[in-house]
Amino acid sequence: MGSLKGFLEIGRVNFERRPIEERIHDWQEVYQEFPEDKLQAQAARCMDCGIPFCHQGCPLGNIIPDWNDLVYRGQWQEALYRLLATNNFPEFTGRICPAPCEGSCVLGINADPVTIKNIEVTIIDRAFKEGLIRARRPVVRTGKAVAVVGSGPAGLAAAAQLNQAGHWVTVFERADRIGGLLRYGIPEFKMEKHILDRRLNIMREEGVMFRINANIGINVPVEELRREFDAILLAGGATHARDLQVPGRELKGIHFAMDYLQLQNKRCEGDKIPDSEFITAKDKHVVIIGGGDTGADCLGTAHRQGARSIVQFELLSKPPLERAPDNPWPNWPNIFRTSSAHEEGGEREYSVLTKKFAGRDGHVAQLHAVRVEFEGRNIKEVPRTEFTLDVDLVLLAMGFFGPERNGMLEQLGVAVNERGNVATNAEKMTSVPGIYAAGDMARGQSLVVWAIREGREAAKFVDKYLMGHTDLP
Repeated sequence: MGSLKGFLEIGRVNFERRPIEERIHDWQEVYQEFPEDKLQAQAARCMDCGIPFCHQGCPLGNIIPDWNDLVYRGQWQEALYRLLATNNFPEFTGRICPAPCEGSCVLGINADPVTIKNIEVTIIDRAFKEGLIRARRPVVRTGKAVAVVGSGPAGLAAAAQLNQAGHWVTVFERADRIGGLLRYGIPEFKMEKHILDRRLNIMREEGVMFRINANIGINVPVEELRREFDAILLAGGATHARDLQVPGRELKGIHFAMDYLQLQNKRCEGDKIPDSEFITAKDKHVVIIGGGDTGADCLGTAHRQGARSIVQFELLSKPPLERAPDNPWPNWPNIFRTSSAHEEGGEREYSVLTKKFAGRDGHVAQLHAVRVEFEGRNIKEVPRTEFTLDVDLVLLAMGFFGPERNGMLEQLGVAVNERGNVATNAEKMTSVPGIYAAGDMARGQSLVVWAIREGREAAKFVDKYLMGHTDLP
């Protein structure tokens, strides 16, 4: 490494966020530009470990120490090549990945880990600005055709890889725009959609074909896919939302988080959505049930819509500020975190169980809950801790059970495992020959970075199935 003592002499410095009073009035990304000289200093903190555990932490196996060193030396183009060797979309992961690589950074044993995520996104953003990211059409076409169902991160990664292998790839998306979770699940303040569109335009130039409003098994028969394609890859995500079955759930004003986020993202895209169909937090008392990333996305969205008050409930106990003894490095640190949305306001309440909703004129008006504690895996209500909260809007952000089974999956006849996900073998093939599955549809609800890995992995096996061998990484 160029700076042998960088990790001793330089402290961690994160990207700065725009002032709260400024950013909550727009939908632009929350981070400010970071000076390159300071970023190079951050790259110098990488220790070039004998065993770089950041490789283990990253599902994609990114070659992190190499591009850290190259950034420190100012060799940006070489750093870009290392980055793209393992990651199709670092402009996505550099913005929305929680960075499990940093949780496994060796420096993190007794100090702050390297700012890997910030370095990653700077490499790719600089490359786009300098015109280094250009379409690369395959030299030879195999004549084979592959249908990819779903245009989220897994589907897009698989499509990009299969296209580079020379196959004709068509991506089917049931929504009105391409991008899946990246388009309608991630708010603009975390990733502006021109970042996604920029990549999609390159993929189109490379020969990937996209079909929108194409709901397989509904308005596109599964027989069409079987007839026109040599292989099918299912990457439709885990879209069966976890519901809250308590009295009063039927009241108006209680919505799934993804329905809420999608409508706001559509408005950010310029769609004219009637107020009667739009879900807004403006001037409302809002409760978000679920303490994960989706809940935080709802929180940031509600701030920008002008909520009167916001409370976020989490069933689990509050995480510790530092690693617990049973959560040692290099495992992902289960610690208390503050996202940009939490920084902007609202309250967080832990160990809360919602018991029922009460309404007025058919609309939710109150939430009844109780404090809980855990005895092992068992939940126990704490006596005399019941409370009631006035509420106008409730957003359910409690995760997902797996893929929707009606329609496409039933008609294709693919088996489902005990977790409700599409069952696959070691090579990502389903119970039906020639049909593969990847991403959350097969893995279950997970991270974008895992979805990209799954898509790349599935592409390799689809290519092998079609050609008898594969050179895909």
